[in-house]
Order: sequence, then C-alpha cells, then structure tokens
Amino acid sequence: MVIGVPRETHRLEHRVGLTPFGVARLTEHGHTVVVERRAGDAAHFKDLDYERAGAQIVYSSEEAYLRADVVCRVGQLSADEIELVRHGSVICGFHHVAVATRAEIERLMNLEATLVGYEVIRDRHGDLPVLIPFSEMAGQMAVHLAAHYLQNEAGGRGVLVGNVPGVPPPTLVVLGAGTAGHAAARQGIASGAHVIVMDADLRKLATLHREFGGQVTTVVATEDRLRKFTSIADVVIGAVLIPGARAPFLVTEAMVREMKPGSVVIDISIDQGGCVETSRPTTLANPTYVVHDVVHYCVPNMTANIARTASRALANAALPYLSAIAGRGLDGALRDDPGLAEGVYMYRGHMVRAGVAQALGVEPTSLRGLLE
Repeated sequence: MVIGVPRETHRLEHRVGLTPFGVARLTEHGHTVVVERRAGDAAHFKDLDYERAGAQIVYSSEEAYLRADVVCRVGQLSADEIELVRHGSVICGFHHVAVATRAEIERLMNLEATLVGYEVIRDRHGDLPVLIPFSEMAGQMAVHLAAHYLQNEAGGRGVLVGNVPGVPPPTLVVLGAGTAGHAAARQGIASGAHVIVMDADLRKLATLHREFGGQVTTVVATEDRLRKFTSIADVVIGAVLIPGARAPFLVTEAMVREMKPGSVVIDISIDQGGCVETSRPTTLANPTYVVHDVVHYCVPNMTANIARTASRALANAALPYLSAIAGRGLDGALRDDPGLAEGVYMYRGHMVRAGVAQALGVEPTSLRGLLE
C-alpha cells in the first residue's frame, strides 16, 4: 500500500503526520511511503532522515495526495487540500468533523473519501489512545501558558503561578477531570497553585482525589458552582471533551464578566468549539484576546508549538492503526478492530457517526452494514 505524508499547510502548523520512525516501520513491511519535500522541517525531521528510513521524497502536495492510498495528516483538511484528495482514498488525522462546514463534508462525500479521526479511535479498554497523549501535552502546556499570560506585560493580573511565603497562591479552576484536566491539575500542583477541578462525573473526581492525596479540591459541577468558582479563579482551564461532538458551553459570558480583571482563560476544548461562551479560535501568531478584562487563549492546535514532541507522540500512537490498515486493507482492519471502526467519521463517502451526521444535517449510514 502507498502511504502519503503531505506538508501541513495551515499557518504555523509545525507538526508532521508521520516521523522517520513511523516510515521505517511501514517500509520494513513492504509498504511505500511518499513524503512531501520539507514536510518535517519545522519538527526538525529532515528529508534525509526520511530517505534513510525508506521514504520517497516527492516535490508537490498533489503527488503526496494523488499517489497515496492512505494519507497521514495531523490537522483538518483545508478547502484547498480537499481538492487534492484522490477519489476513494483514506485520510487519517485529527479531523474534528463536528466543527467542519457542510460544504467541506459534501465535497469529501462526493470524493467517496474515508475519514479516520484520530480523536475518536478507541482501544479495547474504551480509551482514546491517539488523543490521550495530545490531551496530556495540552493539559501541561495550559499551566505554562497561564503562568505567562498572568504576567503584567502579557496583560494579566501580575500573579505568579507558584507559592511564595506569606502570599496566597493563585487559584486554577480546571473544568473537566479527563486526561487534559488531570495533566493540568498535576502541573498546577507541581507549580504551587491552589487547584480546583470540576466535573459532573464523581468517579473521575474521586480518582483525582486519591491520586493527589487531597491536594486538589474536587467539586461536582453545577451552574451555581461554576459561577462561584470561576469568579474567584485567577485561571480557568477548559478541558471538556465529548468525543466526536461539539463541546458544550459551561462558562457563560455572564460568568466571564464576573471574573477578576486580568485573569486568564485557557480553552483547550476550542478544537471542538470551546467550552467558554466568549471563546473563539485564535492562532499561534495571535494567540490571545481580551473580553471583559479577561485574557483568552484559544489556539486549537496548541501542541503545534511543541512540534517535535507532538509529532513523535502521534507516530507512536497512530502507527498500530496505520499498520493495520496498510497490512490488512481498510475493510479488513475495520472488521478486525471495533475501536478503529469507531474512529471512522466517513466511509467511502457515507457519514457513519450518527451524532455528527445529524449535526451537519447529513443522513447517517451504518458502518457495519456497509462492511457487510
């Protein structure tokens, strides 16, 4: 099978869909990997590294897409990239289809494409094995970013994310006790902050309480409690995830208006629409804006700023699934692995995730029925 690795075209997207390590594993099993020239440069993977791993370097995006049976990407396809997609090909990446436009989805349906969403693949334990390392990285980054944007010159309150004798530590309110929230809480404790984690799932909160020995304040989320705790927060970190669906607004604009001047919102959920009503997507070039005197950081691809680490983590997590598709064929891999099948948004032009299909106004189809 031919696997294509195009260069990501979204502005300031530094990650790459497959590392030389991943290329070597696929070529060892007889597959052909074509990598667009300089695709890995920003993550410090050179063309020579790919060639030594067995890849063929191609000199245009068109060739990387049109020669490939399976395309390995990181982020969503842009409108221009969709026009390069070969009819009937498989596109693997973080598609976040819930926030895609109807026109983009219809074009991919007409191309009879298959979209495998890394963010919704599940393993035999029901976990999200490709998304988890990215959530872990984002949770850790959120605290580092908050520490920066709380500084005066960055527009913040002039508060140290740390613990100084005689001075109360800052309060970090983390919304969501999943992987990203867990990582943010751990990083916040390590930094010396007062950390409050809110979630509707008492079992997740109990797990956090046990793991951190009571160092984290855990709160069952309700609207009244959200209003209370966001109003005392120096930092609110939004780490809410509904796999494959749009994130719900938990923090309303009225709540943001009641937050401290110079406080900071880091909305990790922004790649799924955001969980704060005043959030809107930003870029690494212009990552923040201010609403009601609150600094908002809402970069959907925040791990693009740690491109080498993120690209290596992606290759480690995605390679078993890419190997299965390349080795057994798409249909064989989907039949053998229900968790991989759950990661399919679109199969040969048919939308197969009911919730996303309904949100986009598209008729859903049963993947099992199509495979049979």
